[in-house]
Amino acid sequence: MIETILQPWPWYVAGPLIGLMVPALLLFDSKRFGISSSLRHICAATIPSNASYFKYDWKQRGGWNLLFALGMIGGGTLAATVLGDASADIALAPATIADLQNLGIQDFSGLVPDDVFSWSALTTLPGFLSLVVGGFLVGFGARYANGCTSGHGITGLASFQMSSLVAVIGFFIGGLIMTYFILPLIF
Repeated sequence: MIETILQPWPWYVAGPLIGLMVPALLLFDSKRFGISSSLRHICAATIPSNASYFKYDWKQRGGWNLLFALGMIGGGTLAATVLGDASADIALAPATIADLQNLGIQDFSGLVPDDVFSWSALTTLPGFLSLVVGGFLVGFGARYANGCTSGHGITGLASFQMSSLVAVIGFFIGGLIMTYFILPLIF
């Protein structure tokens, strides 16, 4: 059983499991699925502010969402430390490795490349732009779009929301621009 859990699940198992989250949330709790609103709930819970954006009953609207986000962090930590081997290399396509090497990324050991995701990389211009500036832009963009990729892509599209379709198309266009134009400039 443990061997089954440790292996990547095929799309025909993982996809329907993710897809079943939408009707489960709508049937049992009429909640939306997404993570980007967690930061707003944390700010509303911890930062005293007169800003109307943070004045709402976060326990009623965001308690389940915060618990879900903490569960994701806990589950990921449990999977990486107990079930997984953090030193194991991830499987990357040879073409992906070649493209990343052309950008100057050479270390492919572990779960993420240390060339980009480490404290020493944070002190370089490419590392700072990728981690700090990129992280801020992703967080700001998710709140500005009123949801993140999981919220719009899973719940929004499943409930036929036009704004989610526009957002998902924007995510793909932004990803292509980042991959083919901006990332080569940074690295």
